[in-house]
Amino acid sequence: MASLAEKRVEHLEIVENIVEQADAEQSSAQPEGRPEELRLLEALLFASSEPLDTASLAKRMPEGVDIKAALAQLQADYAMRGVNLVRVANKWTFRTAGDLAWLMTRESTETRKLSRAAIEVLAIIAYHQPVTRAEIEEIRGVVTSKGTLDVLLETGWIRPRGRRKTPGRPLTFGTTEAFLSQFSLEALGDLPGLEELKGTGLLDSRLPSGFSVPVPSDDPALREDEDPLEDGELELALAPPVEPEGDAEG
Repeated sequence: MASLAEKRVEHLEIVENIVEQADAEQSSAQPEGRPEELRLLEALLFASSEPLDTASLAKRMPEGVDIKAALAQLQADYAMRGVNLVRVANKWTFRTAGDLAWLMTRESTETRKLSRAAIEVLAIIAYHQPVTRAEIEEIRGVVTSKGTLDVLLETGWIRPRGRRKTPGRPLTFGTTEAFLSQFSLEALGDLPGLEELKGTGLLDSRLPSGFSVPVPSDDPALREDEDPLEDGELELALAPPVEPEGDAEG
Protein backbone atom coordinates (compact mmCIF):
# COMPACT_ATOMS: atom_id res chain seq x y z
CA MET A 1 0.00 0.00 0.00
CA ALA A 2 1.16 3.50 -0.76
CA SER A 3 2.29 5.56 2.16
CA LEU A 4 0.53 8.76 3.23
CA ALA A 5 3.38 10.86 1.85
CA GLU A 6 3.15 9.13 -1.54
CA LYS A 7 -0.60 9.81 -1.70
CA ARG A 8 -0.03 13.52 -0.94
CA VAL A 9 2.53 13.78 -3.76
CA GLU A 10 0.13 12.03 -6.12
CA HIS A 11 -2.72 14.39 -5.20
CA LEU A 12 -0.44 17.42 -5.62
CA GLU A 13 0.56 16.29 -9.11
CA ILE A 14 -3.10 15.89 -10.07
CA VAL A 15 -3.90 19.41 -8.89
CA GLU A 16 -0.91 20.84 -10.77
CA ASN A 17 -2.01 19.07 -13.97
CA ILE A 18 -5.51 20.51 -13.62
CA VAL A 19 -4.13 24.04 -13.12
CA GLU A 20 -1.78 23.74 -16.10
CA GLN A 21 -4.61 22.47 -18.30
CA ALA A 22 -6.85 25.38 -17.25
CA ASP A 23 -4.09 27.89 -17.96
CA ALA A 24 -3.53 26.38 -21.38
CA GLU A 25 -7.23 26.54 -22.24
CA GLN A 26 -7.45 30.18 -21.07
CA SER A 27 -4.39 31.15 -23.11
CA SER A 28 -5.79 29.53 -26.26
CA ALA A 29 -9.15 31.31 -25.78
CA GLN A 30 -7.60 34.80 -25.52
CA PRO A 31 -5.65 36.60 -28.26
CA GLU A 32 -1.98 37.05 -27.80
CA GLY A 33 -0.94 40.24 -26.04
CA ARG A 34 0.39 43.02 -28.26
CA PRO A 35 4.16 43.33 -28.47
CA GLU A 36 5.47 45.74 -25.86
CA GLU A 37 7.18 47.95 -28.45
CA LEU A 38 3.84 48.59 -30.18
CA ARG A 39 2.21 49.58 -26.89
CA LEU A 40 5.06 51.97 -26.11
CA LEU A 41 4.98 53.48 -29.58
CA GLU A 42 1.19 53.87 -29.40
CA ALA A 43 1.43 55.63 -26.03
CA LEU A 44 4.12 58.04 -27.25
CA LEU A 45 2.11 59.06 -30.30
CA PHE A 46 -1.15 59.52 -28.38
CA ALA A 47 0.54 61.56 -25.64
CA SER A 48 2.30 63.92 -28.05
CA SER A 49 0.59 67.22 -28.88
CA GLU A 50 2.35 67.34 -32.25
CA PRO A 51 3.56 64.86 -34.90
CA LEU A 52 6.85 63.07 -34.10
CA ASP A 53 9.60 62.07 -36.51
CA THR A 54 11.24 58.66 -36.54
CA ALA A 55 14.40 59.86 -34.80
CA SER A 56 12.46 61.35 -31.87
CA LEU A 57 10.47 58.14 -31.45
CA ALA A 58 13.58 55.96 -31.65
CA LYS A 59 15.26 57.90 -28.81
CA ARG A 60 12.38 57.05 -26.46
CA MET A 61 12.05 53.40 -27.44
CA PRO A 62 14.12 50.53 -25.99
CA GLU A 63 17.33 49.68 -27.80
CA GLY A 64 17.11 47.17 -30.59
CA VAL A 65 13.54 48.05 -31.65
CA ASP A 66 13.05 48.32 -35.42
CA ILE A 67 11.15 51.60 -35.32
CA LYS A 68 10.21 51.57 -39.00
CA ALA A 69 8.78 48.05 -38.78
CA ALA A 70 6.92 48.94 -35.58
CA LEU A 71 5.39 52.04 -37.22
CA ALA A 72 4.33 50.00 -40.23
CA GLN A 73 2.69 47.41 -37.98
CA LEU A 74 0.93 50.05 -35.90
CA GLN A 75 -0.28 51.79 -39.05
CA ALA A 76 -1.74 48.51 -40.29
CA ASP A 77 -3.42 47.88 -36.91
CA TYR A 78 -5.21 51.25 -37.08
CA ALA A 79 -6.01 51.19 -40.80
CA MET A 80 -9.69 50.25 -40.30
CA ARG A 81 -10.32 52.10 -37.04
CA GLY A 82 -11.87 55.47 -36.26
CA VAL A 83 -8.40 56.98 -35.99
CA ASN A 84 -5.51 56.24 -38.34
CA LEU A 85 -1.77 56.52 -37.96
CA VAL A 86 -0.60 58.85 -40.72
CA ARG A 87 2.66 60.43 -41.79
CA VAL A 88 2.62 64.19 -42.23
CA ALA A 89 5.77 65.94 -43.45
CA ASN A 90 7.85 62.86 -42.51
CA LYS A 91 6.37 62.87 -39.02
CA TRP A 92 3.87 60.47 -37.49
CA THR A 93 0.60 61.25 -35.74
CA PHE A 94 -2.89 59.91 -35.14
CA ARG A 95 -5.70 61.54 -37.11
CA THR A 96 -9.43 60.97 -37.41
CA ALA A 97 -10.18 58.58 -40.27
CA GLY A 98 -10.83 60.53 -43.46
CA ASP A 99 -14.34 59.16 -43.96
CA LEU A 100 -15.29 60.28 -40.42
CA ALA A 101 -13.85 63.79 -40.57
CA TRP A 102 -17.35 65.26 -40.94
CA LEU A 103 -18.06 64.27 -37.33
CA MET A 104 -15.39 66.67 -36.15
CA THR A 105 -16.82 69.69 -37.99
CA ARG A 106 -17.57 72.47 -35.56
CA GLU A 107 -20.35 74.95 -36.10
CA SER A 108 -20.07 78.33 -34.48
CA THR A 109 -22.63 81.08 -34.15
CA GLU A 110 -21.50 84.66 -34.37
CA THR A 111 -23.35 86.81 -31.85
CA ARG A 112 -24.06 90.32 -33.02
CA LYS A 113 -25.71 93.02 -30.93
CA LEU A 114 -28.69 94.69 -32.57
CA SER A 115 -28.59 98.44 -32.89
CA ARG A 116 -31.13 100.56 -31.04
CA ALA A 117 -32.83 101.29 -34.36
CA ALA A 118 -33.14 97.57 -35.16
CA ILE A 119 -34.62 96.84 -31.71
CA GLU A 120 -37.18 99.62 -32.15
CA VAL A 121 -38.15 98.39 -35.62
CA LEU A 122 -38.44 94.80 -34.38
CA ALA A 123 -40.70 95.88 -31.51
CA ILE A 124 -42.93 97.89 -33.85
CA ILE A 125 -43.25 94.96 -36.26
CA ALA A 126 -44.03 92.57 -33.40
CA TYR A 127 -46.79 94.74 -31.94
CA HIS A 128 -48.21 96.32 -35.10
CA GLN A 129 -47.90 93.59 -37.75
CA PRO A 130 -48.70 93.57 -40.57
CA VAL A 131 -46.88 96.87 -40.97
CA THR A 132 -45.10 98.62 -43.85
CA ARG A 133 -41.82 100.51 -43.78
CA ALA A 134 -43.66 103.83 -44.10
CA GLU A 135 -45.86 102.94 -41.14
CA ILE A 136 -42.77 102.00 -39.11
CA GLU A 137 -41.23 105.40 -39.90
CA GLU A 138 -44.46 107.17 -38.92
CA ILE A 139 -44.45 105.43 -35.52
CA ARG A 140 -40.74 106.03 -34.88
CA GLY A 141 -40.75 109.56 -36.25
CA VAL A 142 -37.50 109.00 -38.18
CA VAL A 143 -36.47 107.49 -41.50
CA THR A 144 -35.75 103.76 -41.33
CA SER A 145 -32.80 102.70 -43.47
CA LYS A 146 -33.07 99.63 -45.65
CA GLY A 147 -30.08 98.22 -43.79
CA THR A 148 -32.06 97.95 -40.54
CA LEU A 149 -34.77 95.84 -42.15
CA ASP A 150 -32.12 93.79 -43.95
CA VAL A 151 -30.43 92.92 -40.65
CA LEU A 152 -33.73 91.76 -39.16
CA LEU A 153 -34.53 89.74 -42.27
CA GLU A 154 -31.10 88.14 -42.01
CA THR A 155 -31.79 87.02 -38.43
CA GLY A 156 -34.94 85.27 -39.63
CA TRP A 157 -37.05 87.06 -36.99
CA ILE A 158 -39.18 88.99 -39.50
CA ARG A 159 -40.53 88.17 -42.94
CA PRO A 160 -42.40 89.88 -45.75
CA ARG A 161 -46.08 88.93 -45.48
CA GLY A 162 -47.60 90.51 -48.56
CA ARG A 163 -48.21 93.86 -50.26
CA ARG A 164 -50.49 96.59 -48.97
CA LYS A 165 -53.37 97.47 -51.31
CA THR A 166 -52.30 101.09 -51.53
CA PRO A 167 -50.44 103.13 -54.17
CA GLY A 168 -46.94 101.71 -54.61
CA ARG A 169 -48.06 98.38 -53.08
CA PRO A 170 -45.46 98.46 -50.27
CA LEU A 171 -44.36 95.26 -48.54
CA THR A 172 -45.94 94.38 -45.22
CA PHE A 173 -43.80 92.75 -42.52
CA GLY A 174 -44.51 90.35 -39.67
CA THR A 175 -42.58 88.18 -37.22
CA THR A 176 -41.70 84.51 -37.64
CA GLU A 177 -41.62 81.32 -35.56
CA ALA A 178 -37.88 81.95 -35.15
CA PHE A 179 -38.75 85.21 -33.35
CA LEU A 180 -41.00 83.35 -30.92
CA SER A 181 -38.30 80.72 -30.36
CA GLN A 182 -35.59 83.33 -29.80
CA PHE A 183 -37.58 85.09 -27.09
CA SER A 184 -39.17 81.93 -25.62
CA LEU A 185 -42.73 82.92 -26.53
CA GLU A 186 -45.53 80.47 -27.26
CA ALA A 187 -47.41 83.16 -29.18
CA LEU A 188 -47.26 86.89 -29.79
CA GLY A 189 -50.02 87.29 -27.23
CA ASP A 190 -47.37 86.49 -24.60
CA LEU A 191 -45.58 89.79 -25.31
CA PRO A 192 -45.82 92.18 -22.35
CA GLY A 193 -48.78 94.55 -22.28
CA LEU A 194 -48.96 98.18 -21.20
CA GLU A 195 -48.90 97.55 -17.44
CA GLU A 196 -46.06 95.03 -17.71
CA LEU A 197 -43.99 97.45 -19.78
CA LYS A 198 -44.58 100.17 -17.19
CA GLY A 199 -43.61 97.80 -14.40
CA THR A 200 -40.30 96.94 -16.02
CA GLY A 201 -39.49 100.60 -16.62
CA LEU A 202 -39.55 100.27 -20.40
CA LEU A 203 -42.33 102.86 -20.62
CA ASP A 204 -42.61 106.16 -18.80
CA SER A 205 -45.37 105.99 -16.19
CA ARG A 206 -46.48 109.52 -17.23
CA LEU A 207 -47.87 108.63 -20.63
CA PRO A 208 -50.30 110.85 -22.54
CA SER A 209 -53.96 110.10 -22.05
CA GLY A 210 -55.32 107.60 -24.51
CA PHE A 211 -51.93 105.93 -25.02
CA SER A 212 -52.25 102.19 -25.54
CA VAL A 213 -50.14 99.25 -26.57
CA PRO A 214 -51.71 97.26 -29.43
CA VAL A 215 -52.61 93.63 -28.86
CA PRO A 216 -50.25 91.76 -31.20
CA SER A 217 -51.49 89.00 -33.49
CA ASP A 218 -49.44 86.40 -35.34
CA ASP A 219 -52.28 85.21 -37.55
CA PRO A 220 -50.49 84.16 -40.77
CA ALA A 221 -53.55 84.81 -42.91
CA LEU A 222 -53.39 87.94 -45.05
CA ARG A 223 -55.64 90.83 -44.07
CA GLU A 224 -58.24 92.35 -46.39
CA ASP A 225 -55.84 95.18 -47.23
CA GLU A 226 -52.98 92.81 -48.19
CA ASP A 227 -52.22 91.12 -51.50
CA PRO A 228 -50.11 87.93 -51.61
CA LEU A 229 -46.50 88.13 -52.70
CA GLU A 230 -45.76 87.16 -56.28
CA ASP A 231 -43.45 84.30 -57.23
CA GLY A 232 -39.81 85.16 -56.54
CA GLU A 233 -40.55 88.20 -54.35
CA LEU A 234 -40.08 86.28 -51.10
CA GLU A 235 -36.62 84.98 -52.07
CA LEU A 236 -35.45 88.44 -53.10
CA ALA A 237 -36.72 89.98 -49.88
CA LEU A 238 -35.19 87.35 -47.61
CA ALA A 239 -31.65 87.63 -48.98
CA PRO A 240 -30.92 91.33 -49.51
CA PRO A 241 -27.46 92.90 -49.37
CA VAL A 242 -26.92 94.51 -45.98
CA GLU A 243 -26.28 98.23 -46.17
CA PRO A 244 -24.79 100.39 -43.41
CA GLU A 245 -27.36 102.32 -41.40
CA GLY A 246 -27.63 105.99 -42.23
CA ASP A 247 -27.28 108.94 -39.89
CA ALA A 248 -31.02 109.43 -39.98
CA GLU A 249 -31.53 106.52 -37.54
CA GLY A 250 -32.47 107.53 -34.07
